[in-house]
Amino acid sequence: MTKKTTSNEAAVTVNGVAKYFNPSKGQRSIKNAFTSMFRKRKDSFMKDGYWALKDVNFEVKKGEFFGIVGRNGSGKSTLLKMIAGVYLPSKGGIRVNGKLVPFIELGVGFNPELTGRDNVFLNGALLGFSRKETAAMYDEIVSFAELEEHMDVKLKNFSSGMQVRLAFSIAIRAKSDVLLIDEVLAVGDEAFQQKCIDVFEKYKREKQTVILVTHDMQTMRKFCDRAILLEDGLITLEGESNKVAAAYSKLNNQLIAKDLEEKNSSPQESSIKLEMYNSTGALSSSFKVNEQMTVKISWPKSMKNVKNVGLAIIKNSGEFMFGSNTIGTNPVLSNNNIEHKLELNLGPGKYYLMAGLFGDTARDIITFLERGPQVILVDDPNSKLDGMVRLNYKWLGVDDGKK
Repeated sequence: MTKKTTSNEAAVTVNGVAKYFNPSKGQRSIKNAFTSMFRKRKDSFMKDGYWALKDVNFEVKKGEFFGIVGRNGSGKSTLLKMIAGVYLPSKGGIRVNGKLVPFIELGVGFNPELTGRDNVFLNGALLGFSRKETAAMYDEIVSFAELEEHMDVKLKNFSSGMQVRLAFSIAIRAKSDVLLIDEVLAVGDEAFQQKCIDVFEKYKREKQTVILVTHDMQTMRKFCDRAILLEDGLITLEGESNKVAAAYSKLNNQLIAKDLEEKNSSPQESSIKLEMYNSTGALSSSFKVNEQMTVKISWPKSMKNVKNVGLAIIKNSGEFMFGSNTIGTNPVLSNNNIEHKLELNLGPGKYYLMAGLFGDTARDIITFLERGPQVILVDDPNSKLDGMVRLNYKWLGVDDGKK
């Protein structure tokens, strides 16, 4: 394959694009349909419809790996479908310079009543391959999808993961100027995801024009040259992928933290009350990685036999991350509360607190809060660290890389 180069020539131009969806369209009365002919265009949209996209403008250069990110409902998939020609814009226009191959929706171009083998040839024909060309690629397609033992089974009996592996394996062999990919890494096991990453690396080396919709900021940072952030159908940021990824993560974390604040403010079904304070002394459910958190643990005055207290942090996926208790330390508990300070040297993500009240020993359990308030940890968007914890470290003989 001839190596392509990035140029200033546009591969895709999106100019003033807006998309309006009207769920009631087609259910209007004859009178409404007739009278709507005499209204201005802006008045022809019914109030029960909505704008999925509003005045979207951007350009993707030839040879560029371009990212589109945003929360669910922001308009990402609608935009990709319009670039693919599945939807027509309500306003504006889209120009694609060259052949475009979309991988945007599971099952497009497949017939569930045909076998996997027949669907390979059907999909190949839709992508412009002759039967002879598809036959020459057939073994390679099936091997990549890891479906050698299933190709004579009807597609309707394939799992969604099997279908997406087969569809992606066919799509990446198309001779395209522009490739559209929507969340392929969200489906499939770890081994298949690694194969997808290998394909992306190949596209990156060969300067293939790719437009990728993803929620995975690590993937976007690694592959995308530039990106846009969509919020409520509008582009709120366009630029270098690291900058867009950081803005998306911040937006996501703000909304998650708001949701946690609401959940954590609900009455706890336990006699133990937990309150979390950040490094500035404010009540919070959101913390930065390595930030100091203070947890105030309190209980009713009627519980006079409390001699010791314990606290633990559990990752939402179930891993026990940290635990400590006051047993053997002679704590002062005269005011029916105690504070626990700790540095959150953990990886980013969601966690929850567990707490217990004890007598003289750990076996003397008075009451337990099995699943207390949730906590979200937010990492520095430029951090190069990975893993479930953040250990202090130093590389000898190199510049300090603690970022």
